[in-house]
Amino acid sequence: MLKYVKGNLENIDGVQIYPMISLLIFFIFFVVLFWWVATANKAHIEEVSNLPLNDDTINPNQSLL
Repeated sequence: MLKYVKGNLENIDGVQIYPMISLLIFFIFFVVLFWWVATANKAHIEEVSNLPLNDDTINPNQSLL
């Protein structure tokens, strides 16, 4: 199977750029994600992390079972 795919990809001109582009996209994504986590507002993170624990509100469409 890999031999079939590799044989077809070798015939395409400029195919070697696609792995580099995908690596760059993933690298940029994770750098931006790390930056967002490092600079996130701590009060917002605390509020969002406590949402599952808050049982103050009851959704009227939700059954109480």
